[in-house]
Amino acid sequence: MIKKYWNQGGKQKAIVIILALIVIALLFFLRDDYQPLLLFFRKYIFVILLSGILLFFGLRSFRNSASTGKRLGILAGLLAFFGVLYVAGWHYQLYDYMKTYNVFNNLNKVEINELPLTQNERIQPLRNIFSMANESVGETKDVSLPHLVRVDDENKWTMAIQPTEKYVWQGISDNTEEVFSVSSTTPFPRFSNENRISTTFSIGESLKFSRNTYNAVVQRFNPWMLFNYEPSDTFYMKNDNGQWVEVVSLIKWKGFFFPYPTFGGVMVIDSGAHDFSDYIERVTIGKGTFIAPEDMKNHPYLTRQNTLSEKVSRLQAESLKFLGGFSDPLPWNMETAVKIPNLPDDQNQQPFVTDFDFSDSKSDAYSGLYHWFGLEPVGDERTSLTFSVFVPADGTNKLYYYDHASKKQGYAGVSAMPLKVIESRKEYDWSVNKPVEFRPYIKNIAGRKRMFFLGTISSIKAEGAQFDGSATPDLALIDSEYRDVVWIDAKHPSQWEKSVYDQLNEAWRASEGIDDYYMDDEKAVEAIMKDLNDQFIAIDTTDLKGNTIKEKESLEVLQRKYDSMVKQREADDIAKLKRKIDSLENK
Repeated sequence: MIKKYWNQGGKQKAIVIILALIVIALLFFLRDDYQPLLLFFRKYIFVILLSGILLFFGLRSFRNSASTGKRLGILAGLLAFFGVLYVAGWHYQLYDYMKTYNVFNNLNKVEINELPLTQNERIQPLRNIFSMANESVGETKDVSLPHLVRVDDENKWTMAIQPTEKYVWQGISDNTEEVFSVSSTTPFPRFSNENRISTTFSIGESLKFSRNTYNAVVQRFNPWMLFNYEPSDTFYMKNDNGQWVEVVSLIKWKGFFFPYPTFGGVMVIDSGAHDFSDYIERVTIGKGTFIAPEDMKNHPYLTRQNTLSEKVSRLQAESLKFLGGFSDPLPWNMETAVKIPNLPDDQNQQPFVTDFDFSDSKSDAYSGLYHWFGLEPVGDERTSLTFSVFVPADGTNKLYYYDHASKKQGYAGVSAMPLKVIESRKEYDWSVNKPVEFRPYIKNIAGRKRMFFLGTISSIKAEGAQFDGSATPDLALIDSEYRDVVWIDAKHPSQWEKSVYDQLNEAWRASEGIDDYYMDDEKAVEAIMKDLNDQFIAIDTTDLKGNTIKEKESLEVLQRKYDSMVKQREADDIAKLKRKIDSLENK
């Protein structure tokens, strides 16, 4: 048809050329708009090709057949095939089943035999931070979703203060001009003054058209990346030069039969104001500098950092259900199948980004930020902790997991925590207060590593069902083994371990036969003097010489006990200091 129109004359040729140039220009400039369609074909390429081939040959046989019965049989066969494909692939999620199995087969899994310690505990949950940040901006501003990242060797919540999406014109004309950078370890997050950083980004998550982060990153993709990559979470952090940058996590799709997502590196967008040259670059080749996963080690600010998409880490953690074999997660097996528990009242589901210290865990894992998952058995009535999963937040191609079930530890999982907290404080109005975001808290207490869950009590607004953050939230530590709830003071994190010991030490001594811990020097001296006084009172004056000898022996025993306690405390302090130094040297 086009050839016939082309041969009609010069005018027709000019029209064809102009239309072809317009189509090419649209394909070039609007590639960010149709890229989701390319990704759809990439994700389901095997199913699309199989369906297309069967449909082609089925319809050709239908047209070539003269028999009505044969034609009806062909149509029935095609309908049956596509019906089974829909029911099995989508309704029963067998397609996702195969995709997750591919993730498992291509995952670098490392089992660890000792849990790491947690460090730099964050006090506020994500949704509280998000709520308080929104309380600190005006009508014409929005706050992007917070992310926990490393800034100047501290863990901070960072988020952009960007033009609101309610007013379209601001999204077209304004820049993102400020970033919140709030400490995660303080119970008093401040959203003003030094925590409100002035920096300008012409690309933002709420901005429109070519200035939108998603659009700008997709425009930067080459043709091959358009079919295989997609932008995901956006992080704000400092680069190695101390400049604030926007880091977009990329997802790369791999495989032909049931493609699966992996970490694809990052696209780094530098700060800078919107101008004409910036506009030309955006609409033609997009914005950002692509850094592949294997090149991230050359950029220190991206190592041990939080740059991994949670969509990828969730699928990696979920794939551990295949540790018992390909058929184990099927309904008639499920001996070792696990799931990621979702709590209905928690607006931030797993993973929980947590800072871990692996220095004494006998593994090659770095100390820093990880995506943590607490996997549980598939059944709704089973809430035991089966696996603790540690996915490096910087996209390192490894997954570390600790098998609680095989060690028969009998720990309670995340799903069991809300009811235990509610039961411990019956005087709360739990219809408007929710225990949320139970992240791990692992410490050396009373002679061994103990695992707790740190939960926050958040109030929820009746309108909009959004959490209302508090600067001094109520916190609870739940012993995963003993199931006891310890309410702790958010203002004094240094006293948490002592509070736990004060409440649980008698239970631990009765069950484990542990010695006394957390006895300070003054109390130790008082205890020794009391014992000495009691023994002097009991001296029999009829045998002064013999009792004096016995008293001297008692004094020596108590002195040795005191010296042992002091040395143990000094050794513990030295070990803690050494772990901190090793962690700093490895950064």
